[in-house]
Amino acid sequence: MPTKRAPRVQRALRLAMGTALCLAASFGLALPIPFLAPVLGLLFLATLNHPLPFKAGLTLALVAMLTTGVGLLLIPILRYYPLSGVLLIGAGLFLVFRAGLRGANNLIVTLLIIGLTMIPSAGTADFGLAIMVIGALVKGLLLAVMVVSFSHWLFPEPANAASPPAAPALPTDEVARVALRATLIVLPTFLLALIDPASYLPIILKAVSLGQQSSTTTARNAGRELLGSTLLGGLLAILFWCALSLFVHLWMFFLWMLLFGLLLARKLYALSPTRQSPGFWLNSMITLIILLGQSVQDSLAGKDVYTAFAVRMGLFIAVTLYACLMVQLLDQQRQNRSVTQPDH
Repeated sequence: MPTKRAPRVQRALRLAMGTALCLAASFGLALPIPFLAPVLGLLFLATLNHPLPFKAGLTLALVAMLTTGVGLLLIPILRYYPLSGVLLIGAGLFLVFRAGLRGANNLIVTLLIIGLTMIPSAGTADFGLAIMVIGALVKGLLLAVMVVSFSHWLFPEPANAASPPAAPALPTDEVARVALRATLIVLPTFLLALIDPASYLPIILKAVSLGQQSSTTTARNAGRELLGSTLLGGLLAILFWCALSLFVHLWMFFLWMLLFGLLLARKLYALSPTRQSPGFWLNSMITLIILLGQSVQDSLAGKDVYTAFAVRMGLFIAVTLYACLMVQLLDQQRQNRSVTQPDH
């Protein structure tokens, strides 16, 4: 008879196993942008406590088609009318973030943000690169959905498990401000990617993660939440790389990812309680996957892995510091406005 585990234990095992399987399968199949599938799989597993039904999978596929279509349509506008194109993308990001804060599906929001940023920035430099990003998004999404279904079969949710409490809703008058803050975090990184998309596409994915994490961050804990999770992700990526260097093999890649995933999942699901929020641990894991995936690709391409990692980590820290600055400035502006408003 199978041992009955607590729901949080099942979820931690499922998240670690699913993320490791996504990572190993993505690199083993040599998918383009191979770290995209494990990031999507991680978001699916952290967001959903049930396998994706057929209708939901179909909806995600339609959203991916819509996302890629909108991204392709924005390419000529960015090429010939760059200011108008950037303003359109900024407005689109604001609307998508606002929809997410009002209760829209986080997975759909993430796909829309990726489509609004990664595809146009790639296509502005090279249309073939945009097609490659679309292929990576579709293949990564399909792989993530299959692995999520397998992970739920392997570690099913207990029948009597209570649903996790819903995130507290923001006050209506705060939604626009927080959506604007998230947009201002992502948009400069998008502009940076327009200069050299091949090098800066991973930075966009990091900025998207920071933009979503900033929605639940206040000025008081912004440094600890945003910068702390980025630094921890970088440290874990270094430790992972050193461990993988002892014996380089795809199976070891999977096993080390499983181990690191279990350690972080214990924190994420409060099996080992900490003062940090679940968003802190989720962002740390996303940072680990992006940095590690890029280092593996640099190694395969014969690049100097350590120099490339140092540059990328420096960019990650710069983007995170900018995100902290946006949180501080907009929160300070709100406080000043509330002080100057007369009481009624």
